[in-house]
Amino acid sequence: MAVITISRELAALGNEIAAELVKLLNYRLVDKSTLEDRIKSYGVVDHTLEKFDERKPSFWASLSQDRDDYLHYLKTAVLAEAGQGNCIIIGRGAAMLLKNVPAVLSVFLVAPQDIRVERVKSYFHCDDRRARQIIDQSDHDREGFHRYFFDAKWEEPANYHLTLNTGRQPPVVLAEIIKHLLTSSVNEETEAQNAERLAEMILGQRIKHHILYEKEVPIHFLETSVSGKKVILYGVTNSPALVEAALTTAREAITEDSGYTVESEIQAVQEFSVLH
Repeated sequence: MAVITISRELAALGNEIAAELVKLLNYRLVDKSTLEDRIKSYGVVDHTLEKFDERKPSFWASLSQDRDDYLHYLKTAVLAEAGQGNCIIIGRGAAMLLKNVPAVLSVFLVAPQDIRVERVKSYFHCDDRRARQIIDQSDHDREGFHRYFFDAKWEEPANYHLTLNTGRQPPVVLAEIIKHLLTSSVNEETEAQNAERLAEMILGQRIKHHILYEKEVPIHFLETSVSGKKVILYGVTNSPALVEAALTTAREAITEDSGYTVESEIQAVQEFSVLH
């Protein structure tokens, strides 16, 4: 049930190292197209993906419902893939979405600027000036994406378990390093904990989807916390009746025949609709 997330600078060999890991571990590769296909299967259209994919949204896009929909379905897609276990997820904020989940190893790949420039020149058949422009734009987009959606510093090493400089070593060597760290840090106990935690997160996401997208109960900033057999709802609304509706709807979403309790920390603020 282990999961590897790969965050990377442009031209830091993310795809190449992921391909080597697939061969070494026999894991599934979850790349951009895999996640996009899953997100689109939920009904999200191409232009929404284009507006938000690994970039900070524009001012007007940040005010739209599309923004909330994108993050909701991105999280749903990442959790669905991670829940199947034994996969390598490239980019799309997966390291942040799966932060502190047992048996998830998050890797950040970097390379010296001069090496990145030469790689980009080779990839895009361009000169130094254009290569630097491409790199700067990519770095700006990915930093903005992580700050906006996850309030996280994309390049902060503390956000990852392992940061690797890919400037000098070939992908196969770097993949071996990642494999060694994975096998030395993941065991049957952590895999069991991983499966349990991912199941809780998937249930929480399903409850949130049922409340907001299926029953359309207007709870602003809705978040769900599932731990053991306890579900807690957080958010803001302008009516105690809507709090009760959210609780009822959450219970509907729990299909398992087991003793879950559902509690509310939703704040009912009558003035909220005016202020919002």
